[in-house]
Amino acid sequence: MTGTYEHSIDAKGRLFIPAKLREELGTTFYLAMGIDKCLAIYPLSTWARFTEKFAALPMSQSKTLRTLFACAAKCELDRQGRIVVPQRLRRYAGLEKETVIIGVNDRAEIWAAETWREQEEEMTPEKMAACLAELGF
Repeated sequence: MTGTYEHSIDAKGRLFIPAKLREELGTTFYLAMGIDKCLAIYPLSTWARFTEKFAALPMSQSKTLRTLFACAAKCELDRQGRIVVPQRLRRYAGLEKETVIIGVNDRAEIWAAETWREQEEEMTPEKMAACLAELGF
C-alpha cells in the first residue's frame, strides 16, 4: 500500500477510507493501535500472519500484547466507504477531526494531521539516505 490521503472524522467517529486503499484492504479488515501514536489498518491476510506469530509466543511474552488485541476492532465498510473508529482508538492516536491516512507496504496507518506533519518535517534527505542504507540500498 502506498499514498497519502487527507480526510476528516465526522461527529460520529466515521472516517472515509480512500478507494485505492479499499481495493487493497478488502471489505473487512482490522484496526489497531500502531507505533508512534497512530492507528494501523491491517488487511485480513496481514492480520492473520500477525496473530499466528502472536499465538506462537510463550504466555509470558504474549501478555505484553494484551492491550493491542483488547483495543483492536474488526471493521467493515459502510455504503459510503467509511469505517467507525472506536473512541478508545481515536483517543490513543489523538484523532479529533483532520486525519492523514498513509499506505505503509502491507498495512495503512491513520494519523492526526498535525502529528503526521511533524513526522514529515523530521524526515530529511540525510535521514532518508540512512534508512535506505540500513536496508542495503
